[in-house]
Amino acid sequence: MKWWLAATVTVVPTEATQQALGYPSLFLLVLIGALVPVVPTGALVSTAAAVAVHQTVPFALAMVFLTASLAAFCGDAALYWLGRRGMRSKNGSRWLEAIRSRAPEERLEQAQDKLAHHGTAVLVLSRLVPAGRIPVMLACLMAEWPLRRFARGNLPACLAWAVTYQLIGILGGSLFPEPWEGVVAAVALTVLISAAPSLWRRARGTRAA
Repeated sequence: MKWWLAATVTVVPTEATQQALGYPSLFLLVLIGALVPVVPTGALVSTAAAVAVHQTVPFALAMVFLTASLAAFCGDAALYWLGRRGMRSKNGSRWLEAIRSRAPEERLEQAQDKLAHHGTAVLVLSRLVPAGRIPVMLACLMAEWPLRRFARGNLPACLAWAVTYQLIGILGGSLFPEPWEGVVAAVALTVLISAAPSLWRRARGTRAA
């Protein structure tokens, strides 16, 4: 019996081991999500924060914040660089086409108008509004912003985005004693917040009709 208990303890990963695996995984998934805007990166950050709330390892939440914001910044910069290459190419590129396909004409016109009036401040809002990042990025590409200017405006946007979704995860994780319950609550809150603008637009359209 003692041998079985000892074996069980050695099989269960420690918090340090979980973090050693979790942070690189979080970075990679958020980076991929920035390049391929179908991965729910906000839910990933909220989930990681909900788990970190229950950990005793120092600076767990700070590491989630740094990892998520750095991955989002690197992913956005890489996608913007690929988009600029496509803009300069005669035949375009599949990355540029992917950006254009996710930026409806109406949303693009709104992004261009806001970008012309408010500059880099629009990047912060675009990161926080669901489906707002790509139209603003395409507007920056069409305005021929250099990568350095885009990156300078996108840095506070990524920091604000990471803080927002981490706070959602902290709220979900703090409401329940078990980590998995906090994860479920964080994901539910993230989905609700992400769907709220779309539901609001549909409600307004129904009233107008």
